[in-house]
Amino acid sequence: MKDGKEGRMSKSGTGGIRTAKSGAAPGTSGARAAADGPRLRAEDLTLCYDQRTVATGLGVEIPDDSFTVIIGPNACGKSTLLKALARMLRPQRGQVYLDGAAIASYRSREVARRLGLLPQSSTAPGGITVGDLVARGRYPHQRLLKQWSAEDEAAVVEAMEQTGVRELADRPVDDLSGGQRQRVWLSMVLAQQTPLLLLDEPTTFLDIAHQVEVLDLCAGLHARRGHTVVAVLHDLNQACRYASHLIVMRAGGVIAAEGDPASVMTAELVEDVFGLPCRIIEDPETGTPLMVPAAPKYHAPQSGQPGRPQAAPGTPSTAAVLAETP
Repeated sequence: MKDGKEGRMSKSGTGGIRTAKSGAAPGTSGARAAADGPRLRAEDLTLCYDQRTVATGLGVEIPDDSFTVIIGPNACGKSTLLKALARMLRPQRGQVYLDGAAIASYRSREVARRLGLLPQSSTAPGGITVGDLVARGRYPHQRLLKQWSAEDEAAVVEAMEQTGVRELADRPVDDLSGGQRQRVWLSMVLAQQTPLLLLDEPTTFLDIAHQVEVLDLCAGLHARRGHTVVAVLHDLNQACRYASHLIVMRAGGVIAAEGDPASVMTAELVEDVFGLPCRIIEDPETGTPLMVPAAPKYHAPQSGQPGRPQAAPGTPSTAAVLAETP
């Protein structure tokens, strides 16, 4: 952790550290602009990326205290929308509103106190350690006359403990696996302690166990700490399992449907938006919608189950035939 005199991370990161208090979402105690509707919303957006118009006339509202997941096919504008909501991309037309005011009217530091963003890909400065990178999440809370404090130290320690990277605090980020680095970046966003968290494909590079671990963590932040979480995901079943609110985008940046997963996720919607025939059944663990793709025309047979037609007994295999061919 950072040393108050030298401005560097200490080796132990444990001595004299108090645990940050849980409860209301960080950042909610300050003055909030009066607003009609949710804290984060967008109206009549025209979004362009790489000189290509991704969406026009796009409007969206993020319900307060929700775990909102944005899904849709590749290149439909999911990440572009998230960048616009985080003020990382300026709309060609329309406005994004944060706490009742145009997000463009805030200073960058003020936006960073209210809203944290985990981008799809990030590059750490060469040689930086895990602890130092996570500590950068406290930058929005620093002042000219208020440098590193016990509150900052506690926020960094808690963020690393939540994502299981505290034991990596002294290791260079460059030495970590892709999955470990992703958890470190998530730690940095959590250290900001913002009431709004925007996560662009947070399970990238993670194996299935760590995907579930990260999404469980996000769900816990939403349920126990009162965070409003907005995530872009590709896995429809993970989206249905964790989201309290789904936004389904189709090609062209159009909102195809939105609402709670049970009412939104239908076989007709999946085939219409993704072009995938499927069935929707109940997840036996959570009771949420579970998308099961239609069976392929040809598939490997399971023991005792019908599958690909089998050769009659005594019929030579393809490999045997090829081996005997001159």
